[in-house]
Amino acid sequence: MENSSIKAWAEADRPREKMLTQGRHALTDSELLAILIRSGTHLETAVELSRRILSQVENDLTRLSRLTVAELAEFKGMGQVKAITIVAALELGRRRRIAEASRTQKISSSKEVADLFIPDLTDLTYEEFWILLLNRANAVIGKHQISKGGVTGTVVDPKVVFKKAVDCMASGIILCHNHPSGNLSPSDADISLTRKISDAGRLLDIQVLDHLIIAGEKYYSFADEGKM
Repeated sequence: MENSSIKAWAEADRPREKMLTQGRHALTDSELLAILIRSGTHLETAVELSRRILSQVENDLTRLSRLTVAELAEFKGMGQVKAITIVAALELGRRRRIAEASRTQKISSSKEVADLFIPDLTDLTYEEFWILLLNRANAVIGKHQISKGGVTGTVVDPKVVFKKAVDCMASGIILCHNHPSGNLSPSDADISLTRKISDAGRLLDIQVLDHLIIAGEKYYSFADEGKM
């Protein structure tokens, strides 16, 4: 049987040594994952195990980030400790994206809103509804989760939306929710809810500026599509 240990490889081909000599950008996704996994089995290297895991999620890192510790541990050669390491690393990456997006002080485009919400919503397997609160200069006051539900929808009470906006003295709000199905198109319920909240906002002198639907790394903006 061939030696499947990474130690038997040429030094330049080992993931850790490759990172040291060529930099992190030179590594493939499977090589980066192998560094987290650390060791394979007598039948396959950590890199081969990483390739097998990635192939099961069609080499989609977003899908990989949705796997739980238990689901990762089911792969032969993994185990709970390795699974926890991967989930922790992916969570750090998600938090970094949130920290970078939160540096935005003033909203001037739907993309800036999407950048704020995608790290929170892209990996979810159920729907959540959030609002972004803005002052009169369109600077961010804060963002708040209003509700979460199932795969196909979540219940949103406009009273809860506007209580949060009034409590924070917001002049404008932007609505946002995700579609776990990956379908970007707004449903009839989405359109009806947007109209209902917009009408209520006019009565309270709180402008509803946009409603974003997040699906994976993509988004749909009601304002960009002329639906507000």
